[in-house]
Amino acid sequence: MKKLIAMLLAVTMVLALAACAKTEAPVTTAAPETTEAATEATTEAPTEAETTAPAEENTVMTYEEYMAAEVDSKVTVETYVQAHQSWWEDKITVYAQSPEGAMFLYELACSEEDAAKMVPGTKIRVTGDKAEWNGEVEIMNGTFEFVEGDSFVAEAADLTALLGTDDLAAHQNEFVTLKGLTVEAANDEGAAYLYKWDGSGEEGDDLYFNVSLDGKTYSFTVESYLRDKDSDVYKAVKELKVGDVVDLEGYLYWYNDAQLHTTSVAAAQ
Repeated sequence: MKKLIAMLLAVTMVLALAACAKTEAPVTTAAPETTEAATEATTEAPTEAETTAPAEENTVMTYEEYMAAEVDSKVTVETYVQAHQSWWEDKITVYAQSPEGAMFLYELACSEEDAAKMVPGTKIRVTGDKAEWNGEVEIMNGTFEFVEGDSFVAEAADLTALLGTDDLAAHQNEFVTLKGLTVEAANDEGAAYLYKWDGSGEEGDDLYFNVSLDGKTYSFTVESYLRDKDSDVYKAVKELKVGDVVDLEGYLYWYNDAQLHTTSVAAAQ
């Protein structure tokens, strides 16, 4: 009997010890490590603000960054109005330039009221799509805002020595002067200028005329939305004769080659 009681007591003690062991097993030093790891993971995860913060797409680019940007990419630049074409249907096309370089801003979204404020030297911030069309680099689908501060109006840079060289393209859209050019026939009939590029236009349309230097001929234009039929340059081109030697000023637009949007014509000095 004593032996039986002793055995029962022994079994009871073993079971009790086993129960204690199960109860204490989960209380280990591993739990704090797991909690610490979770805390670190939570700390390192980005906050909602960081996750949803917009990309730096509206960061103002330098001129070099703009020129290096991929075609069709979104760009934001600051520049200065030099001239603009006629406003229409809430759009305006602007010739812009800073000391670093020039830009062509094609059909910016613009109210008629803001168009009246687009005077030479006005500083603007533009966001749009960088584009290229037949060699002309420009900004399309753009919006803008006026920027308070300084102003800048470019003087015409004499690029005559670069005409016909690969280096000329680096000055695209700048306000330039080209000197000592000879007027060439614009068609087989010997006309000095044409209304529209193919002669199919009429008074008030763009004027096209050819000039040459060092044996190479260029087709330049008076863009009627920039200088209309009542402007001095429009009238001057209509007075040209084949063989005249002239000095020109204008904006160095590009259409497969240099195509000056001419703002001034004078006899060569």
